[in-house]
Amino acid sequence: MLIADDLDKLLHILPDFVKFPLNEHPQKKSLIEVVMDLGRRPEARFPSGPQYLSINNVSWSDLDFCIKKIPQFSGDNRSGIECTLHRISSIKNRKGNVIGLTFRVGRAVFGTISIIRDMLYAKKSILLLGKPGVGKTTAIREITRVLSDEMQKRVVIIDTSNEIAGDGDIPHPAIGRARRMQVARPELQHQVMIEAVENHMPEVIIIDEIGTELEAAAVCTIAERGVQLVGTAHGNYLYNLIKNPILSDLIGGIECVTLGDDEAKRRGTQKSILERKNVPAFHAAIEIHERSSWIMHENLDKTVDATLKGTLSSIQRRQINSDGSISIHSEVSKNSDLNLYEQSSVYYSGKVGSIQHNSLSTKEINFIKNSRTDRSKFRFSSKNFKSKSNFLRSKLYVYGINMQQVESCIKKMNLSLIITRNIFKADYILGLKSNIKYSTKIRQVAKMKRIIIYTIQGHTISSINKALNQINANQLIFLRTWYRLCKYQGVVELNAIMETRYAIEKVVIDLKESVELLSREDKVRNIQVKLINLYNLEYSISASNNLPKLVIYPS
Repeated sequence: MLIADDLDKLLHILPDFVKFPLNEHPQKKSLIEVVMDLGRRPEARFPSGPQYLSINNVSWSDLDFCIKKIPQFSGDNRSGIECTLHRISSIKNRKGNVIGLTFRVGRAVFGTISIIRDMLYAKKSILLLGKPGVGKTTAIREITRVLSDEMQKRVVIIDTSNEIAGDGDIPHPAIGRARRMQVARPELQHQVMIEAVENHMPEVIIIDEIGTELEAAAVCTIAERGVQLVGTAHGNYLYNLIKNPILSDLIGGIECVTLGDDEAKRRGTQKSILERKNVPAFHAAIEIHERSSWIMHENLDKTVDATLKGTLSSIQRRQINSDGSISIHSEVSKNSDLNLYEQSSVYYSGKVGSIQHNSLSTKEINFIKNSRTDRSKFRFSSKNFKSKSNFLRSKLYVYGINMQQVESCIKKMNLSLIITRNIFKADYILGLKSNIKYSTKIRQVAKMKRIIIYTIQGHTISSINKALNQINANQLIFLRTWYRLCKYQGVVELNAIMETRYAIEKVVIDLKESVELLSREDKVRNIQVKLINLYNLEYSISASNNLPKLVIYPS
């Protein structure tokens, strides 16, 4: 990861009693900002915390010394240094005199957005959320460079405070080939956004700090014209944006709807509910809580709908590891009163798409235990092993039916089913038709996890037995095909099968995303195709760099 900060140009405008301690400071490379307030000691702020730089207090002459070396402050009390990304902000008294200065260090960090490179190539409009100073502007600057240089897009930046492309008429090289439109006054930002679309034919528009209702309206107008958007807004969580009446239009807007009695009963909700008004201006939202760990909402419309309904939604936590690899954790956010939670992990090394096995499901571990697979390629402990019979058993979640009655039927029929109380671990759901019909939460979980629901009309033994026989028949078809596929395979083939199944169940099915498998020989790739067909999924073969790879798509 390459960092360019031009720190010497910032230190040059500081007084000697501030500059010299900073030059010798061991944390100089991680400096966030320098604060100089009249009558107070100068202060340097680092990720580890603030530190005083001198025992001397800042005087009028010290402030004047700095002000003379920088361009005039604009209407938003900001200035900068020519051809750098640094920002100098002023605090004025009632008379308009500067009594405080904040010197914010601007850095171009190359390589920071490998964590979302796949989303950029998917042409998704992305909204970045996070508190000030967490690295939103740094990320958006690198996104600009990738879009303009690597992807050859026509990119226009709406640079209100010259924070993205730096001060002066010539933009900083960190933004690549992108063009920059400056804004004379902050309140005119929305007009410049519309002007950029009408006059300069951009494919992508970059907007930093969307903060007013007019700017949100302009963003929605641009999105309707088919232009890809990348923007930032203040707010720690997506929930904060939903509750913000000024910026909620960015995610589709919120309105209160009154339902009729029958519709409210069908949905299982109150008569007055909140719903999304329109299609969001952005396809995805990213919460940046730490510089190396981001939370992704890849399907923003579905996430907003789930939040308003109080149901479950799927999110990703992507993290850049110390070795440069990227780990992606799939999580289910609890937006409802269901006491349900599940987390799984898919790890990528280098570029997105190369899967490493870090945590396997119990079924997969049991199969590896009883096969000839080289165990050194996988990381697991003996305490995770169960008997081979458990691999043959599917898990059944019972809803609205006497559980002991169902257990008794399973024992009498000698079926390979076990009952689970955790719906996320279930392979099938069995419930009363009347209960399932009005349980939005159960149907939501089943749809998200692709769990088959079997319903019966009443509590009779014959109805339960008939449903259990259907479940057992469906289970045996899958298991027979699975064992036929894995039987007598070598280490390479079993690794490919496990990779494919893990990618299908954890990425394609759970996250509703396409995934690219590792390159394999034709013989091994044909086995993977058979497994993909078993799940009734679509696939294609990509041939980048003469290495054929399978790409699996969600149904």
